[in-house]
Formats: sequence, C-alpha cells, structure tokens
Amino acid sequence: MSKEKKKQKKGKTPSAPTLASLPAGKFELYRRWDMMPELALEAHDLLRGDHGGEIPGVELTEQVERLATIHTVKILNAQGSRIMQKPEGTYITIYSKELATNHRGIQQELTQILCRYLQPFIQLPALSDCVLVVGLGNWNSTPDSLGPRLINALTATRHLHGNVPEEILEGVRPVATIAPGVLGMTGIESAEIIRGVVNRIRPKLIIVVDALAAGDTSRIGTTIQISDTGIAPGAGIGNKRTGICAETMGVPVLSIGIPTVVKARIIAHNVLESFWEQLHHRPQVGKLLEELPQPLMHNIMETALKSCQDNLEVTPKEIDDLIQNCTAILANAITQTLHPDMNQDFADSAF
Repeated sequence: MSKEKKKQKKGKTPSAPTLASLPAGKFELYRRWDMMPELALEAHDLLRGDHGGEIPGVELTEQVERLATIHTVKILNAQGSRIMQKPEGTYITIYSKELATNHRGIQQELTQILCRYLQPFIQLPALSDCVLVVGLGNWNSTPDSLGPRLINALTATRHLHGNVPEEILEGVRPVATIAPGVLGMTGIESAEIIRGVVNRIRPKLIIVVDALAAGDTSRIGTTIQISDTGIAPGAGIGNKRTGICAETMGVPVLSIGIPTVVKARIIAHNVLESFWEQLHHRPQVGKLLEELPQPLMHNIMETALKSCQDNLEVTPKEIDDLIQNCTAILANAITQTLHPDMNQDFADSAF
C-alpha cells in the first residue's frame, strides 16, 4: 500500500556554518560554476538547504511504494520558476535502487509504476493521434547513449497505418521514432531536426528521452525524471542548446530522463563540505574556523574546486549494464502506455 504526504516541515538552519551558508549559497555557487543538477528534486533540496525553509511557488509531495519512492515537484507560478530557475510545470522523480537490477520480475513491477505516472501526461483524444518519440544523445558515448538505445528498442508503427489491415492494427497508435544525434556529429541542432520532422508528420505529442547530469552519484541509474516542461539538450554538462518544448515545437513535449553522470566538481564540493563540517565539530578546530572570515573560507573552497576541469564528469564502470536495464524498463513502459489496448497477435510479432 502506498502513502502520500505533503512536505510541510521547515528546514532547520544549522548552528555551525557550512559551505551552503557561506555568501553565495550552494545553489548560487552551483549556478555560477554551471554545474546545476538537472533533477528538479535536487534543485529543490539545494534551495531549501540554502534558505532554511519552503520555497514560495513550489509544492513538493512524496509517495512511497514497495520498490520506489516518488517525489512530485510542482512549480506553480512565475515566482517559483524564477527561484528554481526552471519552467513552470510538473516534475516527477521516481527513485529505486532496483532500477539497475537485471531481474525480469523487478523490471516488470517498475515498468508498471512508470506507466502509472506516464499515463496522466498522455491523454490524447484519439488512438489515431500520432506520437513522436525522440532519443537524444550520442551512440558513441555510453553515458550519453540512453536516448538512441531506447529508439532502437522501440517499434515504430506510423508507417503501418494504411498499409496493414486495420484489424491487425487494432489498439495500435501511430508512433514515429527518431534519434537525431548530437550537434558535433551532424552539424545540426537537435531542435532543428525535430522541428522539421514535426512540421512534416504533425504529431500530437513529443516524448523526448535523454541522459541527465545528477548532483549526487547515488542518483546514477536509480532515478527517472518525468516532466511536462520539455528539455534543454546538453544543459547538465554546460552545453547551451535550443530547448525542445511546447514553445519551440508547437505541440506538447513530455521529457523523460535518467542521470548517468555527475560532474567531478560537484563530487569534490560535497567532499570538501563534509570535511568542513567534521572539522567544525572538533572543539579547538571549530573555534578557530569560526574566527576566520567567511568570505575567506568561501574563496579557499572555490580555489580548491578550480582544480577540477569544467568538463570532467564521472560515471560508474558498470554504466553499460545500467543503460541496458534502464532502456528495457523505459521501452516497455512507453510501449504499454502508448498502446494500452494493442492486438496481442500484433504485439507478439512486432515487440
């Protein structure tokens, strides 16, 4: 049985200074260093830590299930959007350590959980409404290959309509798939390619799948984020690209992402922060630290972080297996959500 509760507890301001309480604050420091995590839940937690309380214009709820914990962050208005530095909308984070487990039963249960949270975003009036699924990323870089691998695991059905008897296609929605590659390979922005396809086939919904950058290594291969606000390709690794959203595409965009990397600078910052806090709890050392000007300590920490290259990212050695397991769950969930009443004979032959 699942239970749902709304986060109402005020965050407590620590009595001892931490890196987060130094002048810029952790959120602002991450923003300035261009290493903001792409998970809305992590951004929310950073802000609550900096400000010691709830965020105006933002609502957070939690739901606990047997294999997963689901957090929903809703950015309700312009004030919340400005503070969070993310578009207004809904961000659902599904966390499960079992996401990386190669076990058929577990994958089926997680698929059903994901389906339940995808369904409210895919309320199309007619089964004939076309959906375009886009897999962003680079085939040649394993941590960035989630999107293209997903496209390879899905079955496109748009071309079958009009060419296959309708009784065979009973319950089958027209679905088109595309993996546009990355700018460095094609010389074309992903958004430009997608917009050209959209103008041609006129889908009613776009589903974009991409690998994300997290703010903590524990999120790699264990977290799925669903959002109705679209996506900015490469944002997590500092690449500024044209956004893929309703405003740029002209149709609703549902984004799905799984963290596969963490910036080395974030890991270094977390280690330094933990070290700082442990020192401060030692009576003699803590007293000495309190006498030092906070801006000085802040500059010391920033200087230390500069030793990490801007583009240095960390991913686990088992990333191939993580990508494979996550791809299987995403592909099954998207297929079941888009074709809930599919003809079983067609399903057995095509999927």
